[in-house]
Amino acid sequence: MLASHFGEIAALLTAFFWTTTSMVFEIAGKRIGSMTVNIIRLYFAFIIYSIYLWITRGMLFPTDATLEAWLWLSLSGLVGFVIGDQLLFQAFVLIGARISMLIMALVPPLTALMGWLLLGETLTILNIAGMIVTISGVTIVVIERQTPDKSNGDKNRLKLSYPLVGVMFAFGGAVGQSAGLVLSKFGMKDYNAFSASQIRVLAGMAGFTILFTIRGKWRNVVAGFKDKKGLKYTSIGSVFGPFLGVAFSLLAIQNTTTGVASTIMSIVPVLIIAPAVIFLKEKVNLKEIIGAVIAVVGVSLLFMG
Repeated sequence: MLASHFGEIAALLTAFFWTTTSMVFEIAGKRIGSMTVNIIRLYFAFIIYSIYLWITRGMLFPTDATLEAWLWLSLSGLVGFVIGDQLLFQAFVLIGARISMLIMALVPPLTALMGWLLLGETLTILNIAGMIVTISGVTIVVIERQTPDKSNGDKNRLKLSYPLVGVMFAFGGAVGQSAGLVLSKFGMKDYNAFSASQIRVLAGMAGFTILFTIRGKWRNVVAGFKDKKGLKYTSIGSVFGPFLGVAFSLLAIQNTTTGVASTIMSIVPVLIIAPAVIFLKEKVNLKEIIGAVIAVVGVSLLFMG
């Protein structure tokens, strides 16, 4: 039973891992900065991967990967970590992990859309309905009707419930993760998921190292290591995010269809509501809960067609 649904179980665990890591990275990012959290967590993750793969495969580095795998997985790491995750982490700081992860529910529809545009994949009526429902769920949360001031002749208007910059950063993160997922599928094939993840992390490390050197930001990293609380949350997030989360997401798409895996992994916006209230003391209204549920239902519909 468990073996026959290994991919689905891996996807469910991924959702729990991402719920945890998004919350701790929000806390860390607000203390030491999103870019600093990003580069520190990748270095931590690379060390964890190296130790794990040395124990399980007898090699510190994925030297048995093909050149093609290195190419696609490295590109995936640059797009997913350096671009996508950096935008997402900044969104954590600006609008919080809960709303950011709700917007990240757009990843499966965006992935399907990329498949249609770039790979010529077909979209059924149910697929399109799923996209519309998912977008509607996210829209319900991030957009609200502004109460008009009738004394000035104002009319009903729609406005964002959260800062535009934060919403755009989260959307950019969704686009980056979608592209990274497609590139990972190209590069991984039947290759070891943890080794594939290590290649992606290595590419992300290289990208951020170059970026930090050009911008002269290494002093921020030094300051980040001096913030014990920020470093603690970054360390926790490094285990649950780029190590367990990324590796299990690759195991999921390797052992079941990308659609099923993406659907299960997309439940994070619902999973994160309770811990956000309990641990982060956030106030969640009924509209936000309904919007999160609708978004997840839309993702489910997307992959039923």
